[in-house]
Amino acid sequence: MKKIRVGVVGVGYLGRFHAEKYAGLSDVDLIGVVDTDQNRVSQLAKKINTRAFTDPIELFGLVDAVSIVVPTVQHYRIAKLFIEKDVHILIEKPITATIEQADDLIALAAKKGVIIQVGHIERFNPAVTVVRSMIKSPQYMFAERAAPFTIRCTDVSVVLDLMIHDLDVVMDLAGSAPKEVSAAGAAVITNEIDIATARIVFDNGCVADVSASRVSDEKKRTLRVFDGGNVYLSDYQTQHASISRKGKSPLSEFVANPIETDRRDTLADEIRAFVKSVQEGTTPLVSGIEGRRALALATTIAGNITERITGFVPVP
Repeated sequence: MKKIRVGVVGVGYLGRFHAEKYAGLSDVDLIGVVDTDQNRVSQLAKKINTRAFTDPIELFGLVDAVSIVVPTVQHYRIAKLFIEKDVHILIEKPITATIEQADDLIALAAKKGVIIQVGHIERFNPAVTVVRSMIKSPQYMFAERAAPFTIRCTDVSVVLDLMIHDLDVVMDLAGSAPKEVSAAGAAVITNEIDIATARIVFDNGCVADVSASRVSDEKKRTLRVFDGGNVYLSDYQTQHASISRKGKSPLSEFVANPIETDRRDTLADEIRAFVKSVQEGTTPLVSGIEGRRALALATTIAGNITERITGFVPVP
């Protein structure tokens, strides 16, 4: 199969890993990496044997696809540049800073026949995919994501930074559109929301409680799914999963049993899936539409917290 010519725009903490994954794929020709930091981009380009650029437009005409791994406020501008040049994009989450920007990119990509994949990496986590294959009709979900404070990604709220991962996952697992949501949270260290919790009610009656904090003293990323008499636990960090069922005795507690999972490099899987979509012209697992859906819910939650609206409101 013909090699896909790829570039990476933004090679900070996460973008560097994108570039390294592409460099290791036999069906990809990593044309170059882009960053405004000349020293950083030059060092990485030398390490992985590719070209260094400081302006995204230098990739025009050279690539078939790009990863866009820049601050959220720059997503729309850079993505639009490449879509207009018929270049497929893998854009890190959230897809854009606003719903209007997401709608514009999705419409333009449809017109140009360009693929948009959004970097909701937990969709590729084996602890999530194995549970997804087993659940039938989830009634309740609880997702908890916490991390110690770091200066990285503080240009957006914790809802768009961390919680959005779980919003995407619970919407996918619920198999239904969110109907209404209530939320609460606060800014603690930054000027943005640093800790948040939300309850989402879906059209099919499923309910999900989702919490996220970037001011925690521990790192935690777990998901519990209550489906009939079964309780599934997914640990995003260890990539382990388990199922708990009530014992045979009327007074017995739930008995937990591990579910077999193979540890995966989820970023490599995400990038391979993107490359395959470009090669075959297929819709990605997390397309621009799914990215827009997660952004819409996250925007509603963040807006409610900012406006101190703690009651339930409809999800647009």
